[in-house]
Amino acid sequence: MPLNVSVVSADEQIWAGEASMVVARTTEGEIGILTGHTPLLAILAGGEVRVTQTGGRKIVVNAQDGFVSVDHDTVTVVARAAELVS
Repeated sequence: MPLNVSVVSADEQIWAGEASMVVARTTEGEIGILTGHTPLLAILAGGEVRVTQTGGRKIVVNAQDGFVSVDHDTVTVVARAAELVS
């Protein structure tokens, strides 16, 4: 079962879809999120959020000032400013 991922900025949705893994840098360090991850709410430290889609394609988003939430295989990244890099 894949992760349902949504990356949003203050004024728009940057990317949404299914993924096998999400990696984000938080104030506590870099975290990797896979299916079955325990619920989590963490503050982003800024920088890249890397999403590996279920087919293996990689998405990179530069996200600043926000948080990442994980609950029941749903990952939500909310940032003040975010930009799709690739």
